[in-house]
This record gives sequence, structure tokens and C-alpha cells, in this order.
Amino acid sequence: MFTYAIPMTTRFRGITVREGMLVEGPAGWGEFCPFPEYDDAEAAPWLAAAVEAAQEGWPEPVRDRVPVNCIVPAVPPERAHAIVAASGCATAKVKVADEPGSLDADRERVAAVRDALGPSGFVRVDANARWSVDEAVVAVRALDTAAGGLQYVEQPCVTIEELAAVRRRVDVPIAADESIRRAEDPLRVAVAGAADIAILKCAPLGGVRRALAVAEACGLPCVVSSALETSVGLAGEIALAGALPELDYACGLGTGALFTADVVEDPLLPVDGWLPVLRRAPEPTRRRTLAADEERTAWWEARLDRLTPPVL
Repeated sequence: MFTYAIPMTTRFRGITVREGMLVEGPAGWGEFCPFPEYDDAEAAPWLAAAVEAAQEGWPEPVRDRVPVNCIVPAVPPERAHAIVAASGCATAKVKVADEPGSLDADRERVAAVRDALGPSGFVRVDANARWSVDEAVVAVRALDTAAGGLQYVEQPCVTIEELAAVRRRVDVPIAADESIRRAEDPLRVAVAGAADIAILKCAPLGGVRRALAVAEACGLPCVVSSALETSVGLAGEIALAGALPELDYACGLGTGALFTADVVEDPLLPVDGWLPVLRRAPEPTRRRTLAADEERTAWWEARLDRLTPPVL
């Protein structure tokens, strides 16, 4: 096992350092990296995904590469433009609603992204459930105008009922993320008319096989997205995208660019908007240089001990 702490290139999802653990088994390496604020119940599926990767491996893919979008954090428009222009991707996912009252800044960021992509690219935004229904309706309409057309808006509100209410009032497609992976029954999202697209992340869903079952149950077009893992865990998300029967949208798997370093020698970074379907193992030297300090290592080991099944 190995506990890492890797600084981010910019603040993302409220953090500047990403932490997690890598575990090794007969099938290779898995990654256990639920966010620190998650309780043990929410962290348990992340461990199941790590166990699957280390003990079983993943299903055979039906494609050998997957399209990806670039990630634009809540940065000034000039920086957003530069990120997209340098990415080689035809689709960009833009973080919005990072703080209260950010709509004007979000609109400028989205406009800069559209300018960088050109008219043929796709712009999608992610609000991480920060809006009320009324706030979402206003923001989605404003951002759709700034983008010259949004591909979709991801998780504008918290609940399934709120997503459905927003969907009835706007013309932009709605994608469900947290509502899919935290619902007891993922089919509820589709039945409630709450979303047009399902965002899948195999780590919080409990592994690639579990995520494939969720995709089948919800019956919606799927976008596979990263849970902000190193290349070890990201390979599992790519394996999910590689195994889906249909993949109509670019995936949110370009998050390796948000790390200042990676635990592998050859990080999984998109080239011309594509990622190969393959897995990575941590490199010994990088494991030493990116190791968390003793206090944080002890915290993660205690968390793992509370959840560890007998097989590890």
C-alpha cells in the first residue's frame, strides 16, 4: 500500500492537494481516494472499486481509445482560453457556481471557452449541485447564451425532483452526476424525467462492473467522468468508458492535467482529445517523492482499516 499527497495545478473542487491510497493485488494496482469529507458509508464503494481493480481486473473493452473533454476550473477567462487552446480537445467542461454570486464570472469564462473551441466545439458546464431551481434556470439560460449553445449542464441542483423541475423549464439537456451515484435506485432519475444524460464514475459507484450495471439500469446515454484520481485510478474510469456498449459523448477523463505530478512514469493525459484504454502502475521513485506525511498516512490507514474486507 502507498498513501500519496499531490498538489493540484489550481484549486479544484475546493482542494489544492489530492490525497489517496494505492493498493496492489494479483490483477494489478487499485486506487482508494474518497474525498476526506465523505463518511465511511459513502467511502465504501470507492474501496470496492479499488478491490476490483487489484483483485479481479476489468471487463474486456469494446474500443481501444475514448474521446475526452478538457477540464476548465473556475479560473479567469484568459486562463480558460489558454487551457482549451492547448488541450487539443473538441469538447470542454467548464466549472461554474464555484462560489455565490459567480454568474458574471462564469459567463465570461464560458464565452472565452467558446472562443477557444470555435463554433464546432462542444461546451458543457458543471455546477456541482450549487443552485436552487430558480437560480439554475437563470444561470443555465445565461450560460447557454454565452456559450452559443451548451451541450448540457451537469447536476445544476441537489435532488432528483429539482433536476426534473429545471429540465421542464430550460431547453438545455440536463446531466445527472451525484443523483445517479447517490441514488438507491439509479432508475429513479430516468423515471422522474430528471435528466437526459447519466454521468458515471466507477470509483464512487463501486467499480467498473457495478457502473456498467447502473448504465444498463438507468437507460440513458452515458458520459464517463473522473473522480479526480491519479493515473492508476483513472485507468479504471477509462476501462469503464472502453467497455460501455455505446459511447456517444466525450468523457470527462482529462483530469490528469490538474495534477502537478503523477504516481506513474507516463501519466494518462489526452492526446488530440483521446485517451488509450490501458492501465498504469505506480513508479517506485515517484511513490517516494509523492508520499503523504506520517500524520496523513496514519489517517488514511485508519480509514482503510475501518472498511477493509478480508481479501486485502
